[in-house]
Amino acid sequence: MTLFLLAIILRVINLQYVQGDAYRELATELTVRQDTIYANKGNVYAADGNLLATSMSKFNIFMDLVTVKNTVFEENIVSLSNELSKMLGNSSSYYQKKLRTAKNKKRRYFLIARNIGYTDYLKMRKFPIFNLGVYKGGFIAKHRTERAHPIGKIAERTIGYDDFRGEAGIEGAFADYMQGENGLRWEQKIAKNQWKPITDFNEKEPIDGHDIITTIDVNIQDITHHALLRKLEYFEADHGCAVVMETATGEIKAISNLGRTKKGKYYEKRNYAVWESHEPGSTFKLASLMAALDDKMIDTSTVVDTEKGKIFIHGSKVEDSHRGGYGKISAARVFEVSSNVGVVKLIKKHYDHQPEKFIKKLETYGFTKAIGFPIKGEGRPVVPRPSDKRWNKISLEWMSWGYGVSVTPMQTLMFYNAVANNGVMVKPRFIKELRRQDKTEKVFETVVVNPKIASNETLSKIRKVLENVVVRGTANNIYSSNFSMAGKTGTAKKYLPKHKDENGNTVAAGYSNKHYVASFAGFFPAENPKYSCIVVIHDPKKEKGYYGATVAGPVFKEIAQKIYTTTPIDKQSVKDKASFEEIEIQYATYDDVLSKSYTQIPNVTGMSGMDALSLLENIGLKVEISGVGKVKYQSLKKGEKLVKGNTITLKLS
Repeated sequence: MTLFLLAIILRVINLQYVQGDAYRELATELTVRQDTIYANKGNVYAADGNLLATSMSKFNIFMDLVTVKNTVFEENIVSLSNELSKMLGNSSSYYQKKLRTAKNKKRRYFLIARNIGYTDYLKMRKFPIFNLGVYKGGFIAKHRTERAHPIGKIAERTIGYDDFRGEAGIEGAFADYMQGENGLRWEQKIAKNQWKPITDFNEKEPIDGHDIITTIDVNIQDITHHALLRKLEYFEADHGCAVVMETATGEIKAISNLGRTKKGKYYEKRNYAVWESHEPGSTFKLASLMAALDDKMIDTSTVVDTEKGKIFIHGSKVEDSHRGGYGKISAARVFEVSSNVGVVKLIKKHYDHQPEKFIKKLETYGFTKAIGFPIKGEGRPVVPRPSDKRWNKISLEWMSWGYGVSVTPMQTLMFYNAVANNGVMVKPRFIKELRRQDKTEKVFETVVVNPKIASNETLSKIRKVLENVVVRGTANNIYSSNFSMAGKTGTAKKYLPKHKDENGNTVAAGYSNKHYVASFAGFFPAENPKYSCIVVIHDPKKEKGYYGATVAGPVFKEIAQKIYTTTPIDKQSVKDKASFEEIEIQYATYDDVLSKSYTQIPNVTGMSGMDALSLLENIGLKVEISGVGKVKYQSLKKGEKLVKGNTITLKLS
C-alpha cells in the first residue's frame, strides 16, 4: 500500500513539474488558437475618382448568452429586442422569445444575424447588452469581405478578379499589391467546437492593400459600352469590343467587351480587345499603304489599274466588293474605296522580290510581337515570314489586305494611335497610380514603344487619306460636317475549320461567305487628334449587314459624337443631325439645352445619368449620383432658382 501511494505521488510530481509545461502547452493548443483577420483588398478607381471595385465588409453576428449575467439580461432584454426588431424586421416579442430560449439552453454561439453591412455592425455593437463587449455582453462578430462593383457590369472583364475563378484583368495582374497584410487575434474554444475572441482588440491589425487608380473615364466608358451594346443587339452579333485611347498618353479611357448568351443577352464574357488575335481585314491596309509610302515605293498620286475589280494571283482570286472595279485610280483613292485589287497590286509590284523589307515595316508598326500587358491572356500575333514553313507564293499579297496575319484589336489601335500621335507609338495602359492610405506610392508613366514609326511626310499623307475615307470613301455614311473623324473600315471573312452545318452536312475548312468580322479603327478630331478608337464586331447577322462601314462605323461615330458633346474638344460643338436613330433621339435637342443661359434648375428626369451630369455641371452645379441608368429623381426641383455651387443629388435606375 505504501509503495502504491509512493508511486502515485511520484507520478503527480512528474506530471506537475517534469512534464507540466508540455501538457499545459498542449491544453492551451486545444483551447486557444490564432485566428487570421484578412486585410481588405485594395479598391479600384476610375481616373476621375469613381469607384469601380471595392471590398465590402459583411458580418455574421452571434451571442454568447452564458457570459451575460442574469440581472443584466433581464434588465436589458426588452430594449435589446426592440433594437433588433428595428434593424432586422421581426417583432420585439419574437427576439425576446428566441433570446430567452437560448439563455435557458446556455447557448454560447447563438446566431443573431447574417451578412449585415459595416454600418449596421457599428450600430449593433452599441445595442443594450452588446455594448458590454465580448465577455460581459456576449457580442461576437465574424467578419468577411465580398467584392463589389458599384457601376455594375461595365468593363467587368478589364477590372477583373482574383478569386476561385483564377486571376483576370487588373485585379489579377496587380493581386500582390492589392492583397495587403493580414492581421491576427486569439480565440478561445467555448463549446461544440465554437470559438470566440479572447479580447476586444486585435493582436495585429490588418493593413489594407493598395488602391489602384485606373485610366478609365466613367463617362466615356458609359458611352462606349452602350454604343457597342446597341449595335450588337441590332445585328444579333456573336461578340464585339470597343476601345477608346487617349492619343498622347496611351491611357485607355474606355474598353467594352461584350459576348452573346444563348438567350441573346450580352455581358462582359471575355476581354476580346486584349485576348482575341484574328485576321483584321482591311484595317490592315493602312500598314501596307504606309510601308510603301515611307519606303518611297509609291506616292499617294501613283496610279493603279484595278482593272474590273478582279485578278488572280497564282490561281487565287482577289476581288473588290464593288462590282466592275474602279479602273485606273490613285493609290490614295485605292485606300479610300478599300480596293483589294489595288492594294495587292501595289505591294506585289514593290515587295514581291523583297518580302522581308515589308515584314520589317510591320515590326516597326508593332504587329510582330505582343504588346506585353500585365493583364494575363494577351493574344499572340501571327505574322508569317519567308523562312516559315507556312509561307507560300501568295502570303505577301494576302497579308497586304489583312489575311494570313493575326493581330489583336489593341495592336491595331496602338498602330492607328501612333499615326494620330505624329508617329510616336505609345503603349496602351490601364493604370495611372498605386495608392495606399491616400498616399501615391507608384506612378505609371507613358511608355514609348517607338519614337517614330514613319517620316512626317508619310504621316501627313496618311492622316489625310484616313480623313478622306470618312469624307468620300467607304465610311462616308458616318461623315459629319460639324466634327471631324479619320479612320478605316474593315470587313473580313472568317476562316472556319472543318465543321458541320445546321443541316448536319460536313463543310470543308475555308473562308466563310456567311461569317464576317466588321471593324473600324481611327481617331478624332482629324486635325489634332485627342482620342483614337477601334470597334470590332464578330458574326453580325448577314441579312442585316456585315460591312465595317455599316456595322462598326456607326459605333465609332456615336462614341466620337457623344464625347464631343459631353466633353467638348477644342470648344467644338455638335450640331450634326445623326444619321442613325439612337443618337438622333438622344441628341436632337441637346445643343439647345446646353446653350441656354440658365437661371432656373432644368428638368433632367428621364435623361441618362452621364448626360444629366454633363448638363448640370456645365451650368455650375455640383452633382452627386447614386445608381446607374436614367435619372428617376432630382433633389433640386425643376424651376427652382439656380445658385451656382449648390449640390444636386440624382438617383438613377
